[in-house]
Amino acid sequence: MATKNKTKLYMVSLGPANWELVTIQALKALQYCGAICIPTKSEDHSFEKSITYKIVKDLMNEYGFDKPIIPVYSPMNFKKKDWQYQVDILVDSIDKYDSVSFVTLGDAAVYSTVYYLLDIIKKQDKKLYKNSVVIAGITSFSYASSKVKKPLCLGDNRFELIPLIGKEVPSTKVYMRPKIGMKTDDINENGTLYTFENLNFEGENIQKGKLEKVRKYMTLMIDFIKREK
Repeated sequence: MATKNKTKLYMVSLGPANWELVTIQALKALQYCGAICIPTKSEDHSFEKSITYKIVKDLMNEYGFDKPIIPVYSPMNFKKKDWQYQVDILVDSIDKYDSVSFVTLGDAAVYSTVYYLLDIIKKQDKKLYKNSVVIAGITSFSYASSKVKKPLCLGDNRFELIPLIGKEVPSTKVYMRPKIGMKTDDINENGTLYTFENLNFEGENIQKGKLEKVRKYMTLMIDFIKREK
């Protein structure tokens, strides 16, 4: 987890708009970092309408800690110059505070700015990219499922995440619930596939590509879509 006085960039997922849904790992990153960068859509860099800011302040009040807050103007334009501006603020903040948390609602893996920023950081500062950590969070749809006591998938069902944008788009595919010994011939790699065995358990193994046969029940394969960078 986080270590004091070490150069780190924490990309912290805050979950779906409730401080009580923030993970312990996310909380520790916020407690241990030197400063917290919070996105705002307001051109004056205010946080008047920011749910993210409220979550961070609620956590500070509840757990009795305080950190410098750095506003990061984040217009929803999906333009590289805006992401570069945000990266510049993160880099300047790390120069000043050594370790910094950048926060995002929901989970960083799902429609978040985080990976646009990491793409730029990977190109311009490989050392900082290596010292960055992405902290997962509870998704809105996982939380929504719990509110109505309905599973997203059960038994042999599958779960699909569909963006409502009126066109067909490439998909990241998650393969799970395999049987030990089953061959993976039928799994075609369309993007970049990774195999995850025993995540967070003894014998954890993460590797690029797929195994010829499934060795452990707790095996997950993700075929990430190819992205233009």
